[in-house]
Amino acid sequence: MAESIEEDDSAYIIKDGDYVVLKRGDIYKAVQIQIKKKVMFEKQWLFLEKAVGQLYSTAFEVVSGGHLEPQKAKTTESSIDAQEAGSDNRNIVDDGKSQKLTRDDIETLKEQGLKGQEIIQQLIDNSSTFRDKTEFSQQKYIKKKKKKYESTITVLRPSCRILAMMYHGREPGKICHLRYDTLAQMLTLGNIHAGGKVLVFETCAGLVLGAVMERMGGYGKVVQMYPGDGPVQAGLESFGFPPHFHDTLHTFPIGHVNALLAGTLDTGPPKELAAESSDASVPSKEGEEAGRTNADTGGDGGGEGEGKPEEVKMETSTPAEVEQNEREKSKAIRLQEKQDRMEAKRKKLAVAAALLEGKNADGLIIASRFHPPPVLLGLIKFLAPSRPFVVYSQYKEPLIECYTKLKENSNKEHCAVINLQLTDSWLRQYQVLPNRTHPVLQMSGGGGYLLSGTTVDMQYAKAASSQHAVEQPPAKKLKLTGSEG
Repeated sequence: MAESIEEDDSAYIIKDGDYVVLKRGDIYKAVQIQIKKKVMFEKQWLFLEKAVGQLYSTAFEVVSGGHLEPQKAKTTESSIDAQEAGSDNRNIVDDGKSQKLTRDDIETLKEQGLKGQEIIQQLIDNSSTFRDKTEFSQQKYIKKKKKKYESTITVLRPSCRILAMMYHGREPGKICHLRYDTLAQMLTLGNIHAGGKVLVFETCAGLVLGAVMERMGGYGKVVQMYPGDGPVQAGLESFGFPPHFHDTLHTFPIGHVNALLAGTLDTGPPKELAAESSDASVPSKEGEEAGRTNADTGGDGGGEGEGKPEEVKMETSTPAEVEQNEREKSKAIRLQEKQDRMEAKRKKLAVAAALLEGKNADGLIIASRFHPPPVLLGLIKFLAPSRPFVVYSQYKEPLIECYTKLKENSNKEHCAVINLQLTDSWLRQYQVLPNRTHPVLQMSGGGGYLLSGTTVDMQYAKAASSQHAVEQPPAKKLKLTGSEG
C-alpha cells in the first residue's frame, strides 16, 4: 500500500525527461526537462535543472544566469498594497514627468541585483502621482509593473486544456483555430471513454488525437486516419504519455479507405522490395569464381614459393577495391534497414486494417483543414449502429453541406443518421475582482462549428417496420348500398 502511495506521489513531481508547460502570465510553452540544456522562453534563456524534484504548479523566480529558484512567500506585497489613495484621477496629467527614475537608473538597479518586487517599490517611491491615484488605479499600476519587471515562471503539468490554450494563444492556425471549450464539446459529443474504439481524422498537430488518448486513459483502441505519407503527431509528444498509451494508437492512411471498403487492399510485402532482397542475397557467378580463384591462388602460393612478389601483390586489395567493398556493405545495410522499416509499416497497416474491417468503431471525430463531406461519408461506414460522430470546422458552410448529404444518403444507403445538430461554440471570460467584475474586453470572436449525430441501421429498421405491417390485418371494406330514388 505504501509503495502505491509513493508511485502516486511521484506522478506530481517533476523529473528529468518530463514534458512540462512553462507559464508566464497568459503565455504558455511546452518544453522537455533536460539537465544542462537551456530553453528559450519569452526572449530569455533558461536552465530547468533546478525544477527537477519540485512539485508541478510550483512558481519559480528567474535569477542571474537564467537559473530557476523556487519563489518564496512574498513579504513586501502587503507594504506595496497598503498605500494612500486619492478620491479620483481628474487632476492627474500624463505628461511623462511624474517618474523620477530614468531607464538608465532602472538598468543600474537591475545590475545591482535588485529583484522585480524591489524595483517596483522604487518606482512607486519615485512617482509623484502614485498617491493621488485611486485605489483601483494603484492596483492596476502595480499589476502592469509586475508583468514587466517580475520574472516569475510556473511549471505546469501538460493537459488537454493547457495545451489547447497554448496552441490557441501562440499558433491558432496550426490547430484550425480550435478553442479549448470546443474541444471539450467534441470529446463529450463523441462519447469518448476508456475501452472504446475511436477513429480520429485531424490536422491539428496531434492536439485532438492527444485529447482523445488522454480521455481514454490508455484503455481501448485509437485509429488515426492521416493524409499524405505519414501521420503528424507533433503535439502528441507534448502530452508526455507513458509507453502503454502509445500501444493503443494505430495509424491508417486515408488514401487506402476505398480499397479497404472494396476488399482490394493488399497488406502483403511489396513485390519490388522482395525482388531487391533476393538480388542482394544471391551472389553473382563472377564473384563466386573470383573468390574460388583467390582461394586457390592463396593455397598454391603458400606451398610452392615464398619469394614471389607478384603473387603477394595479387593477394592484397587496392584502395579502390576496398572502397568499393565498403560501398557495397553500406548499400546492403541501407537496404536491410529499408526492408525493416517497410516490414514494420506493413505490419502496422495490417493491424489497423483488421481493426477497421469489422466496421464496429464506437466513435468518429473529424477536425481537419480538408473539405469534410467526402471524408465524413467515407469514414462513417466504419461506425457501428447507434454510435456518435462529431465534425469540426472553422466555418459553417462545409458543415451545412455535410448535413444535407447525410440527410440525402439516409434514404438511399443502409447506414443512416439521426439527431443531426449543427451548433456554434461561444465563450466569454470574466474578470472577477472586488467591485470590478466585468467581461474581459479582449475575447475570442468565434470557436468554430460542430456537426454531431448518431448512426442507425436502416436495414433492421425497415425489416422491423415491414414485419409489423404484415402482422396487422387488412382493413375491412364497407359494402355500400345504393339508395332507391
